[in-house]
Parts: sequence; structure tokens; C-alpha cells
Amino acid sequence: MASHSIPRILISNDDGYSAPGILALHAALIERFGTAIHLDVMAPEQDRSGASNSLTLDRPLTVRTASNGFRYVNGTPTDCVHIAVTGLLDERPDLVLSGINNGANMGDDTIYSGTVAAAMEGYQCGLPAIAFSLAGKGYAHLDSAARVAAEIVERFLDKPQGLEHCLLNVNIPPLPYDELQGYECTRLGKRHHAEPVIPTTNPKDEVVYWIGPPGSAKDAGPGTDFYAVKAGRVSVSPLKADLSDFNLINTVAAWL
Repeated sequence: MASHSIPRILISNDDGYSAPGILALHAALIERFGTAIHLDVMAPEQDRSGASNSLTLDRPLTVRTASNGFRYVNGTPTDCVHIAVTGLLDERPDLVLSGINNGANMGDDTIYSGTVAAAMEGYQCGLPAIAFSLAGKGYAHLDSAARVAAEIVERFLDKPQGLEHCLLNVNIPPLPYDELQGYECTRLGKRHHAEPVIPTTNPKDEVVYWIGPPGSAKDAGPGTDFYAVKAGRVSVSPLKADLSDFNLINTVAAWL
């Protein structure tokens, strides 16, 4: 941890600064820690789900402050964390949190997820980061997910050794707290290919396309995030940002 007196935590998301998930996460941390931590919130102005790690480079960005003290940006989740860490905050945070997302971010979903991207930007800036997702739409049992998130943050603050620079992807089953079956460290599963796009027409009679839903789980066996969540366990997946395919290094070198 840094040298300041209390831990400083930055919270972001991809559902927008007024989304129920980020409000619940903030409230749960206040309830558990009170003034023993310092919280900053910097989130998108509107829902930017699926924005992945995109940065806004074609226009300047505006930061505004809501009535509850949350700051919001007319940009992506990555923009939010990048601006906060590299220029806006007086002190670097000790931990970056993202969520609680409205829906799961498991398997291949993590590639597209703005929730994971916000945490990953903190990680890319050299900070430990945790992304939280509630693995069911509609925020069912959000209070339970917020309690789990606060517990994980408390565990990290109590025992950060070995996790000083980590990126954790947490998926919480949509269950009452007492029905959760504990925690499991998992790897990412895999999905089948996405469903086809859905063509329709707009009022000008032009053909437009909706992106189809994600495919069903393909690799969802023991040890995966899909398996853990289906069994009622909180899935905690350590991630990394290195996209190098080390298995092909020698093959490509010989091919060249």
C-alpha cells in the first residue's frame, strides 16, 4: 500500500455512474469501512457496456460531478480510470474496483466487457484491480453481491501480499447471501460462437443490424468460471493483459 494514512480506492463501471450496481458497491464499502477508507468514483455518463478497452482519442472529454459526489465522464470505462489515475486525482489509488455489473462477465465475455476493461486500465497503470459482476440480469440479489464485493475488498486490504499487482475478475451468482456456496479460484471458460446478427429495418426502410446474443458455454467444466457460478460459488479469476501466444513463438520464428 502507499504511504498515505488510509487506503484510497477508485470505483468505476461500464453501466454508468447512476447504475444500481455502482451505487450498491459504494454503499456496501461505506457501510463496512466507514471513514477507514477513502473512495473516489469516476464512471461513464451513460451505459457503455461492451466498450472493451477503447480510449476516446478523437475528441476531448468532460468530467462533471453529480449531486452525490460521483464524477462522470462522457467517455468509456477505460477513459474514466485513465483520466482519474493519470491526471485528475491528487493521489494515486491503492486499489481500483469496477462494477457491480448488471450481468455476468465470464469466459470470452471478458474480451468485450467494459467492466473488466475499467479494472484492466487500473492494472495497466500498475495498480491492483478487481472487477465485480452479478451473474444475472436485472440486479436480482444485488445486496448479496455488494456484500460479497465488500468482503473481497476487506480480504485484499487485510492480506495484499502477493496481490500487489493483480487483476481479478469476480462473478457472483444471483442468489441470497446465505445460499452462496463459498468462493472458488477459477480460469475463464469458453463460449460457442455468438448467435447471428439480427437484421431489421429503420424508419427510413434501411436495413440495420443488431448484434446477436453471446453463444452458449462450450468449455464450462470443473475449474471454469461458468462451472463455479452454476454451482452457486463466487468465481474469482486471476487475469493478465499479455496477449502473446508463447506456444507459437518457436513455430512463427521457424516460419519466418
